[in-house]
Amino acid sequence: MPAPSPPEQSPGPLPRSRGKLKIFLGYAAGVGKTYQMLTEARALKHEGRDVVIGYFEPHGRKETIAQTEGLEFIPRRAYEYRGGSFEEMDTAAVIARHPEVAAVDEFAHTNAPGAERLKRWQDVMAILDAGIEVLTSLNVQHIESLNDQVWHVTGIRVRETVPDWVVGEADEVVMVDVTPRALLHRLERGVVYAPEKAASALENFFTETNLTALRELALRQTAHQIEERREELRLPLPVKATGPLRPERILIWLTPHPSTAMLIRRGRRVADYLNSPCTAVYVKADEDQAAIERHLSFCRNLKIESAAIEKSSDPAKAVAIYARDNGITQIYVTRNAPHVAKLVQLAKDIQVTIVAERVRKT
Repeated sequence: MPAPSPPEQSPGPLPRSRGKLKIFLGYAAGVGKTYQMLTEARALKHEGRDVVIGYFEPHGRKETIAQTEGLEFIPRRAYEYRGGSFEEMDTAAVIARHPEVAAVDEFAHTNAPGAERLKRWQDVMAILDAGIEVLTSLNVQHIESLNDQVWHVTGIRVRETVPDWVVGEADEVVMVDVTPRALLHRLERGVVYAPEKAASALENFFTETNLTALRELALRQTAHQIEERREELRLPLPVKATGPLRPERILIWLTPHPSTAMLIRRGRRVADYLNSPCTAVYVKADEDQAAIERHLSFCRNLKIESAAIEKSSDPAKAVAIYARDNGITQIYVTRNAPHVAKLVQLAKDIQVTIVAERVRKT
């Protein structure tokens, strides 16, 4: 007798696809990012989608709070720290509830000590990996590579940032825009902040000059995201080759100097605009290894590959040789790096950009 056929087995659940990310981008508090995010959440619910609010920060804005009506909230999770209690998004609960869409306010927020992840954008990545779509809000000054430009314009160093590659993961970036004058009127009317806080904001961050510059940054960032999306969707066109093309390759020379953080942002941003690979290198030395490790950690956060060059009595020559051996076309270095003039001399066939620290105008 033929052997009996094995019982049919259930194929099991299909692999879950990653959720889509939509960022509502603004240039300052009060432009309406959260309001627009919640408006879309309500519209999706009206269409029959399963929508929840993973996190919402009301800031006392009545019009925005009204947009949460009819939407399910996932309860926050409390963390105790130094005698205080802090509430954060309960990411595990959002994933366990598994809606189709989750609205998560304040993408750049730093979580309270004790939370599973340091940053809210990392929580959002976990939610996306679980196959849940996310709507979120972000101001342009929180994009990592713009940190120095924002400080130069406003005099305020933004401490909570989101790596550019994370923003690049978004399936859609929508700029929520009002004119600076209209935003100032909202501030004066007490729509954005309570009167005492509004008065301080008007004297400091919320000046028309600052807001105009930040708005321009947001417009450029949105245009850049749109152009990237177009490039992803565009089919390659046949071209007649006229000779071998040399693709751009960016190299960042890491040194212990604090201005290296600014250099890393600049190199990352140039690489993104050129759609080019970006590598950071350092020459091994006996001193200041802790500073180098901090810069390497920053590079990893921005998804920049790194490499170590063996200890050398001539670091400029070592960097130039590495660059030439690896087809580098552009080297970015701070003016504080050792023997910069020699690097320029040795790398005549490579574009060397010496990046000065920004000095804010008073």
